[in-house]
Amino acid sequence: MTTAPAPDWTDPRWRDSALAWITDALGRRGRRVTGPVEPRVRPWSLVWRVPTDGGDAWFKANNPGTRHEAALLAALARLTPGQVLEPVAVDTRRGWALLPDGGPSLRDTLGGGQDLTHWERLLPRYAALQATVAPHAGELLAAGVPDHRPERLPGLFAALLDDTEALLLGTAAGLDSGSYERLRAYRTEFAGLCRRLVEVGVPVSIQHDDLHDGNVFVADDGYRFFDWGDASVAHPFGTLLVTLRSVAHAHGLDPGDPALLRLRDAYLEAWTARYDRATLRETTRLAMRVTVVSRALSWRRALDTPDPARAEYADAVPGWLGELFAPLPV
Repeated sequence: MTTAPAPDWTDPRWRDSALAWITDALGRRGRRVTGPVEPRVRPWSLVWRVPTDGGDAWFKANNPGTRHEAALLAALARLTPGQVLEPVAVDTRRGWALLPDGGPSLRDTLGGGQDLTHWERLLPRYAALQATVAPHAGELLAAGVPDHRPERLPGLFAALLDDTEALLLGTAAGLDSGSYERLRAYRTEFAGLCRRLVEVGVPVSIQHDDLHDGNVFVADDGYRFFDWGDASVAHPFGTLLVTLRSVAHAHGLDPGDPALLRLRDAYLEAWTARYDRATLRETTRLAMRVTVVSRALSWRRALDTPDPARAEYADAVPGWLGELFAPLPV
């Protein structure tokens, strides 16, 4: 994969340009910056907390591999108002977004507690968001959201296996030769899984690909889903791979635990008008299996940057591919 040109976030000229854009966007809302920004930097994005006279705002700049997030945020705010944060401003060309403060995250709200009630409430809302967005999948693809539709994944999987640099093939942090050959031999079976997903006919939609308790805001009037940099247009049920794995990890649940099955079924309820439950459950397993490849692709895209800090996360690509044969949460 060719590394795309990336902005130099340490360049004072870049910083001045971003601050001017923020100041102008806030000024048009009758607000002003009241103090220095507080940065958080990852290879794939820079986030600033911006203090203002109307409360904190949050600025996010994406690297080329996740630059589509700004356009996606704008589209989701328009298509599903109240389900995501409404941006103060976006610059889709530069991959910039300015957002209001979302309040406490679900992780903050839970505080390490074991109550799954919030998940039982929010998963049907997230599914409803996906159902609303599905007719607009073409619009999202045209806006640059990555294309991980099931019919496309076999080709993407094959191309990823050819990228031995991203797989860290033969290194301590990467795939060994035996695992690599097993993955190559799996290509035909993987393509069959994708064909079965297409045949069921559940429409593709936005798939967050990293929906865990740190990426949901809890408000008095509901939930807001955020941090869409890993998202793609894909089979909607694939979201449950990360969601249920994260819940299982946080709560010490084994695969197939009744609590995980209950969350799966809460999510699937939104789709029962058109599909029987047995079909939906089997389709969920297919979608979660192929989404393991989607996760590896998302990480490779996020790390498509010359930032030397990328090395800290580079094992995520082979790491996710190594999960392709692991047990699913449900």
